[in-house]
Amino acid sequence: MHRALLPPGWPRPKGYANGVAATTPRTGRQIYVAGMIGWDPEGRFPAGGIAPQTRQALRNIVDVLAEGGATPAHITRMTWYVTDKQAYLAAGREIGAAYRELIGNYDVAMTAVQVGALMEDEAVVEIEVTAVVPD
Repeated sequence: MHRALLPPGWPRPKGYANGVAATTPRTGRQIYVAGMIGWDPEGRFPAGGIAPQTRQALRNIVDVLAEGGATPAHITRMTWYVTDKQAYLAAGREIGAAYRELIGNYDVAMTAVQVGALMEDEAVVEIEVTAVVPD
C-alpha cells in the first residue's frame, strides 16, 4: 500500500506525486522494472513518434509487472527519459490518455528528463518503474 506525500500548502502536481510512502505489512516485495522502450516483443517500433512509443512502453511495463505478480496500482516511482522535450509536451494529451488507460490514476513519484539519445536508435522514450507489492 502506498500514499502520496503532499506537504501542507503545496499545490497538487498534475499527473504525478512529489513523493510516495510505501508500506508493507511485515514483508513485501519490491519490483524494479528496467527501462522499457516503445517496441513490441518482436522488437518493432510503432509508427507515429513519441505517443505510440509511450503507449507501447507502458504496455511493456504492465506485462513485466504482471510477470512479477504486480499491477500498475503497485507502482511507486517512474523515471521517464525522452529525447525531445517539445515532442513530449506536444503529445501530452495522447500520452496522458495512454497513461490513464494502462496505468491508471495512481499517485506515483515521477521524474522526466530529456536525454541526447537512447541506446536503440529508433527509441524516443524509455521508462523505468519501481513497484512495492505487499504480501
